[in-house]
Amino acid sequence: MQSLRVVWAIFAKDLRVEWRHRETLSAMCVFGLLVVFLFSFAYEPGREESLRLLPGLLWIAFAFAGILGFNRSFAAERENQCLEGMGLTPADPGAIYIGKMLANLFFLGIADVVVIFAVVLFYNFSFIPTLKWFSLIVALGTISYVAVGTIFGAVAANTRMREVMLPVLQFPVVLPVFIGAIESTTAVLRGENPSAFAGWLKLLAGFSIIFLVLCYLLFEYVIEE
Repeated sequence: MQSLRVVWAIFAKDLRVEWRHRETLSAMCVFGLLVVFLFSFAYEPGREESLRLLPGLLWIAFAFAGILGFNRSFAAERENQCLEGMGLTPADPGAIYIGKMLANLFFLGIADVVVIFAVVLFYNFSFIPTLKWFSLIVALGTISYVAVGTIFGAVAANTRMREVMLPVLQFPVVLPVFIGAIESTTAVLRGENPSAFAGWLKLLAGFSIIFLVLCYLLFEYVIEE
């Protein structure tokens, strides 16, 4: 029960801070929209062309929008020495991680929706026929990505060049997640049978669980450094 209160306190605090300043979420959404808008000039939107390029475009936008959020998530804590204060409290470090992870997941989830809506608008593409499977893939991929991005955001916050170090640290780890997400998204948008991408879905689900558990257990050592 104590851990749940810590999780809720961290999550609610990040939401209140973002509501007051509106810096992180707005930057993530604007960046995602910019990626989608610029890619719209690269080719003529068409059914076959969209099916070939949209999966990669979507996950590129998600990935770089996430970097902005992860960097900002712990940068503010480090600047005001709040993270050190959290480490001195009797709160479970894993609960602090879960609270930060849920806040990042909430922000990136909103950015994902904005990017998807922009794709529908700019590329005249409908996700409704495959909405169920597409939503599941986006959810699993985003959870895996946020689980890793949150802990590496805390690690990079301790470095002098955190904006550079974060993508260098996290992308090699989450590369299998993006490969699985892009491959399964491509299969879903092409209307293939679920058995064709079931293996990729299992991969994403497995990574989600593994990353969450490992990062939960390792976060204690991150805030101690």
